[in-house]
Amino acid sequence: MEETISLKEIFEVIKKRLLMIFLFIIGAALIAAVVSYFILTPTYQSSSQFIVNQKQQDPDMQVNVNDIRTNVELINTYNVIIKSKAILEDVAEELSLSYNAGQLSEKVQVSSEQNSQVVTVTVTDPSQELATKIANTTVEIFQKKTPEIMNGVDNIGILSEAEVSANPSPVAPKPMLNIAIAVVLGAMVGVGLAFLLEYLDNTITTEEDIEKKLGIPILGTISHVKDEDIRGDHLAFRKNAVKRGGFNGTQKKTI
Repeated sequence: MEETISLKEIFEVIKKRLLMIFLFIIGAALIAAVVSYFILTPTYQSSSQFIVNQKQQDPDMQVNVNDIRTNVELINTYNVIIKSKAILEDVAEELSLSYNAGQLSEKVQVSSEQNSQVVTVTVTDPSQELATKIANTTVEIFQKKTPEIMNGVDNIGILSEAEVSANPSPVAPKPMLNIAIAVVLGAMVGVGLAFLLEYLDNTITTEEDIEKKLGIPILGTISHVKDEDIRGDHLAFRKNAVKRGGFNGTQKKTI
C-alpha cells in the first residue's frame, strides 16, 4: 500500500521543526562569513593585452580576409606558447619568483574574443602588484621570444599594459555570494533532516496515528485531566457557594 503525503503534512513537518531549520540556516551563514572574511586569502587580478598583426612584406600591400583569418588561427598557438615552460620559466627568473613554471601556469589565463586579434593575459595572485608585474613581464618575454620560437614570426604588438589600481577589489572570495549559497544549503539540509526525523519518529500521538498503524477506527477518546484542573474546578465551586451565601466553611441556619 503506497503512502502519500499532502502539502498540509509537509507544512506541518516544517512548522514542527522550524526552529531547527532556522538554526541550520544561521549556522551555515555564520560559517560561510567566517571562512570568507577571516580564512580565505583575497586574490586580485591584473590583465595585459596584445594584438596579433600580420607582418607585411610589401608596405603597399593591403590586408585581406585571409591574412586576418591566419592571425586568428595563430592566436590558438600563441595561447599555448604563453603558458609553456619556455616563457614562464623566464618570467619566474626575471622577477625572482618562488614559483616554478607549473605553479605560475595556474595563475595565468589567456583568452581572446571570437574572431578577434586581441589576446588578454590575466594573472591572479594574492598581491595585485605582483599580478601586474607577472602579466606585463609575461607579455614582454612572449613578444621577444616569439620570433625565435616560430622562425622569425614578428607580428605581436602590446596593446595595453597591466596597471595597479588605487583601490583594488579582490575577485575572490565573494562573501555575499558564499553566504547566499550557504543559506540555501543550510535550508536544504535543515528541511531534509526535519523529514528524516519525522520519518524515523514512530511514536503514536494522535488518533490518526492509531488508525494508520493499527488500521482500526476510533470509537472514542478518554481525555486526560490534570490535578491542577481538578483543584481549579473545586476552588471555583467554593467561590460560587460563598457568593450565594450557602457555603462559607460552616453551615448557618436562620430561625
